[in-house]
This record gives sequence, C-alpha cells and structure tokens, in this order.
Amino acid sequence: MTAERSSSARERLETCLARIADPGGEGNRTFLKVYTESARAAADAADARSRTDTRLGPLDGAIVSIKDLFDVAGEPTTAGSVVRRNAPPAERDCPVVQRLRAAGAVIIGKTNMTEFAYSGIGLNPHYGTPGNPADRTRVPGGSTSGGAVSVADGMAEIAIGSDTGGSVRIPAAFCGIVGFKPTQFRVPREGVFPLSFTLDSIGPMARTVADCAAADAIMAGEMPRAIDPAPLGGLRFGLPKILIEPQTDAAVEAAFTRALARLTEKKVRLVDADLEPLLTQMTKANAVVKGGIAAPEAYACHRGLIEQAGAQYDPRVRMRIERGREVSAADYIEVMRLRATLVTAMDDYLADFDALLMPTVPVVAPRIDDLKDDDAFFRVNALVLRNTSVANFFDLCAISLPIPDAGPLPVGLMLVARRGADQRLLRIAATVEAVLG
Repeated sequence: MTAERSSSARERLETCLARIADPGGEGNRTFLKVYTESARAAADAADARSRTDTRLGPLDGAIVSIKDLFDVAGEPTTAGSVVRRNAPPAERDCPVVQRLRAAGAVIIGKTNMTEFAYSGIGLNPHYGTPGNPADRTRVPGGSTSGGAVSVADGMAEIAIGSDTGGSVRIPAAFCGIVGFKPTQFRVPREGVFPLSFTLDSIGPMARTVADCAAADAIMAGEMPRAIDPAPLGGLRFGLPKILIEPQTDAAVEAAFTRALARLTEKKVRLVDADLEPLLTQMTKANAVVKGGIAAPEAYACHRGLIEQAGAQYDPRVRMRIERGREVSAADYIEVMRLRATLVTAMDDYLADFDALLMPTVPVVAPRIDDLKDDDAFFRVNALVLRNTSVANFFDLCAISLPIPDAGPLPVGLMLVARRGADQRLLRIAATVEAVLG
C-alpha cells in the first residue's frame, strides 16, 4: 500500500520525473503537462510531515497523475484535444483534485488521452499515442491511455482517469495493472470535462488493489482504511458465457482459464450467469439512440465547438459525436426510461452472485498499424468495449486485475458487482489478486 513505501516522496518523485524526461521513453507522449516544481514542493511537504509523524493518510506523498480532463486552477482543460487549447482557464481545481491534494498526493502532471475520451483504443493524432509498455508497436488502450502508461512505466504510482465504457479498465488490462470503476454516484464529476453525463465514472489505476482502494476512498470523500481481504471459500462467481466465449483471443482464453483454475482451488463456486436477456435489451436501447447514450449526450456538449472548429477534431471522434445529432428527444427519453428499468433488473439479478468474472477485454492489445483503416478501427473498438461497457450501462462497480504469466502481452481479469457494492468488491479483488500471485 502507498503508506508503506520505504523511500522518501522526493526521491520517488525524482525517479518519476527522470523517466518522464527520458528521451528514449514514452514521457512526451504520455504527459501533456508536467508540474515539476509544484510536485517537488508537495513531495517535500509530505516528507516533512512524515518526519514529524503527522502524515495525512495512505496517499500522503503518493505520486499521482491525472487525466487531461480534470480542471486544474489557472489552466484550460483541454481533454486531449487541440480544440480547447485557448479555452478559459479553470477557476478552481475540481473536487477530485482538491481531495487528492488535501490528502497529500503529489500531482505530477496531466496525462494524454483519446480526444474527448471517445474511444477504448487510446490513439491520439494530436499529441501522439503512448506505446504499450509490453510492446511499443501496440495501443495502450483508452481513453485513459497516458494514465495507464504512466503507472506501468514507473512515471507515476497512481493514475486517475474517467471510465464511460471501460476507459480505466481497458488500458489497465492492456498495460498489466489494476483499474477500478466505482459506482457512478460515489465520486463527484464536477469540473471533469464530460463525455456522457449518464455513464461517466471517475476511477484510479495502480499496481495494486490496495492503492486503487486508497485513491478511491479519498476521491469519494470516505475514510481510507486497510482492506480486509474477503475469504473466497463459498463465494458464488457468475460466468456470463455471452461475454466470455465469442471472439475471444486464444491467449486471453488460456489466461482466463488458468485464473479460474486457481480460484477453483480456493473453493469458490463458478456458475453460469445468463445475462443474454438483459444484454439484448441493452443492445436494442443503444440502437435506438444510434451509437449509445454517449452519442446524444456528447453532441449536446460539443455542437457549439464542432460548429466553430470541427475540422480540428480527430475525424473518428467527430464522427461518433455527430451520430447524436440525429437522435430525437423522444427517443432519448424513451431509452433513459428503459435504462432505469434495466438497471434495477440487473441489480436484482446480481443479488445471487458475489461477482461476475470475465476477461476485461476479449483480445490482447492490437497493433497500432493494424488500425489505420477506419473499418478496422471501429470494429476493434467495439470489441474492446464489449465487456467493460456493460458495467457503465447498468451502473455497476467493476475492477480489472492483471493475470500473471499471461504471456508476452498482458491480459486482464474483470470482477463486476452490484451498484453500491464497491467496498465488498475491493475486498474480494484483494483476495483474488493474492491468489493469482
């Protein structure tokens, strides 16, 4: 856990800064802003508190990166785009950043992302795409691409991102780290540039469940506490075959099967979870609004910007946003009412399970060069988002854990639980993390 780190905050910060500055590394594509001097001041203050035994909690002195859509006082919030470089500067830090600073976190910089957070792949034509730490020719995952690489490459200890359809969990899975999506209401979204008011959640990435839990508690305004791992014996885990079997890579399938075998040794109960009826209704609802709930909500936010500077958008991002132009108010209202019913139905169905288990992403990180064609990009993007987006539509909590020894490319194991069951899910995830090794 962050509180147990042995070296000083300043020493760890300088190591992170050196990795960011390394001309042979990914720092210039991972970070859009680096707060060198303010981070050094925050690290020195954390070390002074440590010497006087007045530490502020488990994040005091932790090196934290934040996604480029969080308001920081005095600077424009660009959200990975060139369109907002001259936007009015934020008047104040957003609540998430305020809470992190108050807890002693050392905010090292803002990380690169898919423009306006609208893709699970992680490509950014404006600022470059940070290469996947396992293979620099492959995507890092998105939309919190820089955040995942900042942790996996040792440029930060914790990264804060947003998750609208998997934007924390997908890059965590592709980069071999932990990523947590909380139930939406727990973490405030004020001062965070939106993609979808309905689906956006704010979550952390780190190397351990404990670090994610500490950051989540701070952002949620809760008292951080050490995780009490949940015993696995007798737990009932659901396996939704509709999200496990189709179009799953052989490498992902093999790693997932090995993970299940290790859990079975701990006497967990693995049972089928028939999500097909609920997922069929979700698919129909998303078809009504032509690209899902995010499209009309994103268009409502962007229509003025597109009129002024549409040519400066990533064409793929603009294309997805403009799908929302054709959605009628009646269709949007119909889908929102249907979603409310489905959220309740999913919550009732999951009452019989401690968690669902599935691969976070059914494929390993694809090669950047394989996504130059638009048809290939949109096909792969839809597949990458398939499993993770379920938790956002149904307002569930979910976490991705790296599966050790998956092979040359990382594979994530995702646990999904009922909305509001975040603390129990984190306890279960901590135990599964230990079992997987």
